[in-house]
Amino acid sequence: MKSISYISSLMLTVFFGCHLTNAQLSSAQEVLDRSIAYHDPNNNWQGFKGTFTVKMETPSRPLRTSQIHLDFNKSYFKYVVEQADTTIEGVWNKGNCSHKLNDSDRYTSKEAEKHRLNCDRTTKMKDYYTYLYGLPMKIKDPGTILDEKVEKTSFQGEEFYKLRVDYEEEVGKDVWYFYFDTKDFRLRHYQFYHDLSKNDGEYILLSEEEVVQGIKMPKVRAWYMNNDDRYLGTDVLYFQK
Repeated sequence: MKSISYISSLMLTVFFGCHLTNAQLSSAQEVLDRSIAYHDPNNNWQGFKGTFTVKMETPSRPLRTSQIHLDFNKSYFKYVVEQADTTIEGVWNKGNCSHKLNDSDRYTSKEAEKHRLNCDRTTKMKDYYTYLYGLPMKIKDPGTILDEKVEKTSFQGEEFYKLRVDYEEEVGKDVWYFYFDTKDFRLRHYQFYHDLSKNDGEYILLSEEEVVQGIKMPKVRAWYMNNDDRYLGTDVLYFQK
């Protein structure tokens, strides 16, 4: 999925008109456009270039610190993950991949297998970070099927605009639901299912914000299982200006 252009907050004001109220929202596209105007008012995500750090704590594993480097104009992605006494580095550069283990590009095939030092894994990491930290802008990517219906619903004790997103088969099979604040349209939470009938998948609660290159990104994400509300972990975003 690739980034596309977005409408600025000024254009949205002109387009929707000064007298549009929340009650008059007629489509999911309007909710999405307003949310993008909140999170990325200057259309910075499309040409994003920067570095940020994500620290994840889980109940059963040591703290994991991931430094993420992105340069969309050069089709470049790099991650450096530190966990316990191991450092893993992966680079995706215009589809070509390279890796390091503990700052060395010399490692055995067993070490490569154990730490998943391969291009498939690096590509998945690129897609993971660019998707989650590129929301809600990424909902406009090719292959995304946005349900036109806007549902006003209660989730975690609060009221939100709820949008459903499916994907074309070559892009993905999961069903996603996104929850937007009814006042300022910021993305508040989201969840996904592999199979709705099984109530599987996870939901992610967002809190606080970090402004990264002019983009308002969720700072704290807490992960839970859909079927039993089991807590999985929390990751926190850090950005040094």
